[in-house]
Parts: sequence; structure tokens; C-alpha cells
Amino acid sequence: MKKLNQKNDLRARAKGRRLMAVWTALVLAVCVFTVPALAADDPLGIVNNLSDFIFSCIKAIGIIILGWGVVQVGMSVQSHDASQRTQGFLCLFGGLLIAFCKEILTTIGVV
Repeated sequence: MKKLNQKNDLRARAKGRRLMAVWTALVLAVCVFTVPALAADDPLGIVNNLSDFIFSCIKAIGIIILGWGVVQVGMSVQSHDASQRTQGFLCLFGGLLIAFCKEILTTIGVV
């Protein structure tokens, strides 16, 4: 009976030590990995940066469409296909419009 009590006592101590080690590691992690929140001084600057990023993505898409339009016009000239030429010019002008949308919006005073 005494041996059984000693085993239970050792298991309880081991469980207590394990629990204490986990608690200590948790408290240490909370203390060490705490990062202060650094808020920006100018929230309007963040919005402007996001706007610039979005417009640069739109510009990249416009340049890709512009390039595809040039390819279509070139292929239509080679094959003498009027409908493909029309599609190529529409794609070319649409790509130009998309690529320079920020400048156009700035010129008319929207952005």
C-alpha cells in the first residue's frame, strides 16, 4: 500500500512540475513576445499609399491589355482580318485608357 501511495505521490509531483513548467513558459512568452502598437501619425498617408498601390496594380493590368492589343493589331495586319483589327484597336485603346486612368482622373479633378 505504501508503494502505491509513493507512485501516486510521484505522479502528482510530476504533473505539478509539468503544469508549472507550462505556466512559466506561457508567462515568459507573453512577456517576451509583447510588441508595442506603433500607430501612424498621419492616417491619410496610409490611405494615399493604398490608393497608389491599387492604381499601380490597375496600371499594370492596363499595360498588359495594351500589349495584347498591339499583338492583335500586328496579327490582323499580317492576316488582313478586319474584325481582328477592330478588336485589336479596341483592346489597344482600352489598355491605354486603363493604363492612364489615374492621370485621366487627376486631370478631370476626381482624384
